[in-house]
Amino acid sequence: MAQLTIQPSGKAVDVIAGTTLLSAILASGESIPHKCDGKAQCGSCHIFIQEGRKTLPRIQKLENEKLDTLVGVSSKSRLACQTLMGEEPVTIELLSFV
Repeated sequence: MAQLTIQPSGKAVDVIAGTTLLSAILASGESIPHKCDGKAQCGSCHIFIQEGRKTLPRIQKLENEKLDTLVGVSSKSRLACQTLMGEEPVTIELLSFV
């Protein structure tokens, strides 16, 4: 297990390696959009990896293609539904939605 810290709330949860960040976020009680239910079709679960980015599995083709269509993407961007938790601590930032 590794610790996932969710910003801006600062909530920290232990997550089993191989769990999607989307599943971990939802299990923690935090709210995050996920319109396509984890199929990398909508991009609504776009997050920023603030720490531990290099310890996560590489971006796969489907995720990369969807990120290419989103506005506000940076080198820290990932889709929570496609990103698997690794063995090291990770800090993410949820986007604010008005």
